[in-house]
Amino acid sequence: MWTVMESPIGDLRIVEQHGAITAIEFSPFRSEGRPLGARSDDDPVLAETVRQLRAYFDRDLKEFDLPLAPVGTDFQQRVWTQLVGVGWGETASYGEIAHRLGMTNAASRAVGLANGRNPIPIVIPCHRVIGANGTLTGYAGGLERKQLLLELEQDALF
Repeated sequence: MWTVMESPIGDLRIVEQHGAITAIEFSPFRSEGRPLGARSDDDPVLAETVRQLRAYFDRDLKEFDLPLAPVGTDFQQRVWTQLVGVGWGETASYGEIAHRLGMTNAASRAVGLANGRNPIPIVIPCHRVIGANGTLTGYAGGLERKQLLLELEQDALF
């Protein structure tokens, strides 16, 4: 099942399967790929995800508490687990994530590729990963969205 919500960074399509969120997609939405099923705006898991995302965008929620089931390789899953540990208003470099996984900076590129494959952005905060020199680097939703998400979190600190 799936639903769509409006957000400050454009419409978001939220996909649920078997009681867990499997994807959050930025508009424009792809027509192929993940199985979607029927639209269901009142499904409890989807409705709670929308509620928490709205609270996040309103700066009233800093940590999500949702059932997640991202599909990926073992390495991707390990990277995504590390991303959840990068808290609200914080950033980490690809190298820092590699070190948290017990790897060297040489694994930064692999971390970046796994980061880019994150199917549940915002909730699994891939936007918080930046270049070693502090620059914004690639983001599946586009650098403008990444910057807006980081600014939303930074503004809340002051």
